[in-house]
Amino acid sequence: MLNFDESRFRTIQSDALALSEGIRGAVAELLEDGADNLFFLGAGGAGVLMQPAAQLIERSCAFPVRLVHAAELMAVGDANLGAGSIVVIPSLSGTTREAVDVLAYAQERGAKVIALTGHADTPVARQADRNFTTFAEDDTSSESFYLQSLIVALAVVEHAGGRVGDGYAATVEGLRALPNALLEAKRAFEPRAREIAASIQHDDYHVLTAAGPAWTEAWYYGTCILEEMQWIRTRPIHAADFFHGTLELVEREVSVIAFAGEDASRVLVERVAAFAPQVTDRFLLIDAAEQELPSVPAEIRRLVPHVVLATLLERVSAHLEVLRDHPLTTRRYYRRMEY
Repeated sequence: MLNFDESRFRTIQSDALALSEGIRGAVAELLEDGADNLFFLGAGGAGVLMQPAAQLIERSCAFPVRLVHAAELMAVGDANLGAGSIVVIPSLSGTTREAVDVLAYAQERGAKVIALTGHADTPVARQADRNFTTFAEDDTSSESFYLQSLIVALAVVEHAGGRVGDGYAATVEGLRALPNALLEAKRAFEPRAREIAASIQHDDYHVLTAAGPAWTEAWYYGTCILEEMQWIRTRPIHAADFFHGTLELVEREVSVIAFAGEDASRVLVERVAAFAPQVTDRFLLIDAAEQELPSVPAEIRRLVPHVVLATLLERVSAHLEVLRDHPLTTRRYYRRMEY
């Protein structure tokens, strides 16, 4: 595979899952101490990656959970954040300004902070009440954060008396096949990834759409990869909202890229997939259900379409940066100036 370290990828995703009992123990301890709500508070893409976990809690039990932009919460406040709150802060670098600031903000209000970081000797890792560090880099962090936050969600649901699949233990055990399965999915997708990159390399605008957990990956890929790392304009739009405005922007030669998962929200994407080819010749569907994932049970596949899509899209990105002669690490403003 182009510019890819297979061993590093497998190790990073396996290490993320190896945190499961530690994360479960930390969550259970705080819940037993009386925590009565949970906030996912992150900055930028890392924060958005927590969305599928927040939704899983909302849809599986009655425990109150919120997913809020760190900067907005500090600007407007939240009456529910306090001594009874668990706050989960993801930060790959452990140095992102908003993550550092919201950590202090939450602790000042009595909340207990669980940090998910990529580097241990950093402000976020050091200052959190509980810290879990799994080394990762930009090309591997999406899957790692998705899996860590999924463990958080499973632990909350278990404690709240809800149920996901066959329960916490069976679900975590089923996830253990995922690192190797994702690696094989990458390998099988490589030729198509090259074709996709070649077909979209000259576009300066894409409409990206999805639903359910896949929606998070659509937003993340458009915003954090195509926009931030490739300077390509995108319009991420949830499939449920596609027919309430965005459809009028679609015409011949407008690129529409849809991402489909294997959960019940898939029907929303299928509606877009039935419409878009009628009005544009630039429609692309990337479907998690088409990927072979050896040894991964069907109930696990329904939980992780965003993880599968992230691993496939990384292969598209690897080819895209070569074809466009635009390294994924190139920035004009990010961490280069004050803003």
